[in-house]
Amino acid sequence: MSRATGERSLSQTASRGAAVTASGLWLKTLLQLGSTMVLARLLDPRDFGLIAMIMAVVGVADLVRDFGMTGAIIQARTLTARQWSSLLWFSVFLGSGLMVVTALCAPLIADLYDEQRLVILTLAIAPTLLINAIAMPMQAAAQRDMRFGTLALIDIVAMAVGVVLSIVAAFLGFGVWSLVIFAGAGQVYRLIALWVVTDLRWGLPRISRDIRSLLSTGGSIFGVQLLNYAARNMDNVVIGANLGPAALGQYSRAYSLFLLPQQQLNGPIGRVALPVLSRLQEDGERYRRYVRGSLVIIGYLSLPTYAIAAAVAQPLILLLLGPGWELAATAFALLAIAGVAQAIGNVQGWLYITLGRAHRQLVYYLITRPLVIAMFFVGVWWNGIEGLALLYGLTTLALLVPGFWAATSGTFVRGWSDICRPLVRPALITPLTFGAAWAAVSATSALPAIVQLLAGGFAGLGILMLALLIPAYRRDAREMLAFVRKARS
Repeated sequence: MSRATGERSLSQTASRGAAVTASGLWLKTLLQLGSTMVLARLLDPRDFGLIAMIMAVVGVADLVRDFGMTGAIIQARTLTARQWSSLLWFSVFLGSGLMVVTALCAPLIADLYDEQRLVILTLAIAPTLLINAIAMPMQAAAQRDMRFGTLALIDIVAMAVGVVLSIVAAFLGFGVWSLVIFAGAGQVYRLIALWVVTDLRWGLPRISRDIRSLLSTGGSIFGVQLLNYAARNMDNVVIGANLGPAALGQYSRAYSLFLLPQQQLNGPIGRVALPVLSRLQEDGERYRRYVRGSLVIIGYLSLPTYAIAAAVAQPLILLLLGPGWELAATAFALLAIAGVAQAIGNVQGWLYITLGRAHRQLVYYLITRPLVIAMFFVGVWWNGIEGLALLYGLTTLALLVPGFWAATSGTFVRGWSDICRPLVRPALITPLTFGAAWAAVSATSALPAIVQLLAGGFAGLGILMLALLIPAYRRDAREMLAFVRKARS
């Protein structure tokens, strides 16, 4: 295969993979929004708060369960059958141990929040650690082989299974157990589906020395993931311990909705970026071109989206969750700042992993993530949930500059031309989209929430349309359309 043919093949595979993944994630979003609208009206905010309390702690065990091996597997150039067998058994042994440890810690989790109902709920959720441990190498294998359509279909059906069963349980009066079903049913289906579609050989139950390099890389990635998880989830612990489950229920719903734009816009590109950039490690120009193109798309899709979402937060939350969730609307609007920072900051992870700098990323996170966590305590002390959300966003936004410097210094990636320049024009237009959307919502404040939402959304989108009158913005639009054409070719 010639170089030009190889470039076209990889480009089309990447474009098609991102498009398929995006379609799958949009369908998942519709399912998740539908379940949120129904469950928020059937359950009490305390029910959501109880599950958020557990997941803030159990989620740490789930990170240990992965141990950074997903990234290590995708980044590795070659893997033998013996290494795959060892990875499967390593994951199973680790997941089994963590399931037992989590179950034993159930009383401690209940004591942490002074909520004894958490004991039985934690015992019910603990087995998902083993389920995910068995599925992890299979998921990584499918992603490594760029089977994005298969993964998207599995994700959609898994979400549908969890949504349907949880809503049925809520109608039958299961209360908080509806959310436990939501957390577990989809994971069981995902495991069964991945087992069917992947062809990994288990071999004898042993772990060979061949995976030591993978464990080393995975260990650094795990350290980063653990610190990042703490920076993104200690807010739940701080709010739950200081303000109680009702306040945490409000915040957790706001945080869940705030993540949706990021999952839908960055998720497809991120899932494809790691295997693609890993293949381009020796081709600096193509690597840089892919990073620039990705940042253009992320910039235009993420920054205005969060700006408009912040402006229409009140009518949006009223429509999605109903009355009684006003605090969630305020938190959602403030979290949009963190959404912008995280949407752009996700690219840092691609650079660290695919450039073989996982150890450097660990050092950087050891310095910066404790600062983010400290802001949670300061924010709650200063102004409750609103103070925490605001300081969280401002801190993560300020850390973008040193984060990209640490990721790219000494490499062929250029900070200004490859990272900053693609984001300049989207950043310039973002305040205008927020202002137009906010003004439209204010002007229609006496009208029904749906009218306010539509007015704000169309006003923000109108600014984007007007920007196309400027040649530079038209060039960016043509670049994104070229990406779509590659996906359809």
